Amino acid sequence: MEGMKKIRTALISVYYKDGLEPIVRKLNEQGVKLFSTGGTQTFIEEMGIAVTAVESLTSYPSILGGRVKTLHPKVFGGILARRELQSDLNQLAEYEIPELDLVIVDLYPFEATVASSTVEQEIIEKIDIGGISLIRAAAKNYKDVVIVASRDQYPGLLEVISVQDGATSLTQRRTHAAMAFQVSSHYDAAIFGYFNQKEQIDAVRISYDGGKELRYGENPHQSGRFFGNFSELFEQLHGKEISYNNLLDIDAAANLIAEFDEPSFAILKHTNACGVASRPTVKEAYEAALAGDPISAFGGILISNRPVDLPAAESMTSLFCE
Repeated sequence: MEGMKKIRTALISVYYKDGLEPIVRKLNEQGVKLFSTGGTQTFIEEMGIAVTAVESLTSYPSILGGRVKTLHPKVFGGILARRELQSDLNQLAEYEIPELDLVIVDLYPFEATVASSTVEQEIIEKIDIGGISLIRAAAKNYKDVVIVASRDQYPGLLEVISVQDGATSLTQRRTHAAMAFQVSSHYDAAIFGYFNQKEQIDAVRISYDGGKELRYGENPHQSGRFFGNFSELFEQLHGKEISYNNLLDIDAAANLIAEFDEPSFAILKHTNACGVASRPTVKEAYEAALAGDPISAFGGILISNRPVDLPAAESMTSLFCE
């Protein structure tokens, strides 16, 4: 594989320790020199594994209540140094800065804190500074450094270093960099969203992970994904997996029946209403909507604003919209 590099040193500083132990043990087994901070350092030491405190490297303690721990040239120099530039290597040697080949770091749980607390100072303290800086630095220098920015990536890293004896390819490092920027951009979007609830800056930053794969895109040969929580908006009662065109029909149908308070059905095909009806009962509304144009309704979207307990037509995808 192209650009194989052996991991010789690693900086590990994480909020969540779950799943970290097998990686630390494997790195130790492979002779990797470990650097760490605070609780992570204690965690590693309790495993009986040697680890160098970042404070020993920088000659500065953690200060300001932990707000400043890793923000130092001896840390970021070791991450950002370009190994192919002799001038960079000379400066590392001059200032006694070790090269750092692997960075494992995660971020303070900002979104979880916002969800569980209304105390602004508590929320503000969960805005990560050192962690986000480490992620960006290591991802920027992916040609030389592996960045692991989330505990979700632990299993993949463990497999790679186990199978490849502690080495990574350029492709693998670039993939990890992309995942790292995914983590950092999502984090920043969440912070902006929190502040903008009050500030009302004329801008929108939206970030979703884990999109729903659609049956196909605008055309059958194209792929498509839906980002958002589909199941919170709709309950699919019948039919095939949703396609991109189905989503267009669903959006149009949902907007249509939102105009009615009584039990209503709408049937759409290619964003055109084949039938829409409101009646005293769900069954009557269904029958009236279908009667509007039962031929065009073939293969369409059937959507209701009430829970449905009806045998839907085999040719239609039916949903319940709250």
